[in-house]
Amino acid sequence: MTYLDHNAVTPARPEAIAAAERALRAFGNPSSIHAAGREARDLLDRAREQASRALGVAPRDLVFTSGATESAALAVRGALLAAPEGRTGLVVTSVEHPCVLDLARELARAGTPVQVVPVDGDGVVDLEVLRAAVTEETALVCCMLANNETGVLQPVREASALARAAGARLLCDAVQGVGKVPVDVPGLGADLVALTAQKFGGVRGAGALWIAPGVRLAPLLGGHQERGRRAGTENLPGIAALGAGLEAAVAALPVEAPRVRALRDRLERGLLGAVPGARVNGWGAPRLPGTLSVTFPGADGEALLVALDLEGICASAGAACTSGTATPSHVLSAMGLSPAEARGTLRLSLGWPSAPADVDHALRVLPPLVERVRAALR
Repeated sequence: MTYLDHNAVTPARPEAIAAAERALRAFGNPSSIHAAGREARDLLDRAREQASRALGVAPRDLVFTSGATESAALAVRGALLAAPEGRTGLVVTSVEHPCVLDLARELARAGTPVQVVPVDGDGVVDLEVLRAAVTEETALVCCMLANNETGVLQPVREASALARAAGARLLCDAVQGVGKVPVDVPGLGADLVALTAQKFGGVRGAGALWIAPGVRLAPLLGGHQERGRRAGTENLPGIAALGAGLEAAVAALPVEAPRVRALRDRLERGLLGAVPGARVNGWGAPRLPGTLSVTFPGADGEALLVALDLEGICASAGAACTSGTATPSHVLSAMGLSPAEARGTLRLSLGWPSAPADVDHALRVLPPLVERVRAALR
């Protein structure tokens, strides 16, 4: 099998699997004071230290969650609930992950003032429009670090400065960036940073939210865990894998990122040279090393995915959480692609286990498949 869907889930790293196995044998509750509980607490503390060291933050400021969706919900709802009187507004970019945009729509229906800021043709947020959108009534701005569909990197530091100047907080969804590019979390200038383990080599079901010192955040559930900010018995195996996986991913970055980028670039060049009319989305902006969003005009992405699967290649048409829907990608639509162009787009994402053979297989199989699908649709 050739796996080209690492932006959805990347395989767990050996260090993460070993850590999860150790945690599975530690059956005590980390909140218990007996020996079994202390053993579990030690593993929890170790994971927090590993993750915080990899991110360059203090352990006390890192809150473990079930993943990015929960981290985003805690950040957005918690920031709005804790905002000073008169600050009720929410500002989001048009290319945020569905877990943020769907929540924003839900809050808008309930009366929260929500503004959506556009992006340019490469998928980069328009900072001048963002500047105008953030006012003295804005409580929170949401600006992701790297787009999950195109890999385009956003100017988070500049967006954070705009939010801070207006007295608003900023949430950065760093899910796709952490472990793939160097990320200085405090240096982003954000107040809240979300991440999830399965994107960098942890296991599914564990994530984290960094809360900058001094930032008030109302908890969504009552309880004492995570310093009273996220209640519920901790998912110790998932958290242990998160800490070990993140530590391993960050340590490997100097070698891994250039290697993955070279594979992505070779795949990109090969497809552009072999498929007439193929276009890369976000080509003019900085992108993640392993993400390639490519449009094949006249083809159908879903048909291509089925054909690729039969050839042993796993890929996607966009965000995994929206696969199977008839609605074109909101990210590609925001970048100016037509519905037909968006439906003819594939996301091919490489990761830490990717090898030259994966690129060879894709370049051998995909170009003739595109021509077959195009011919069938003429």
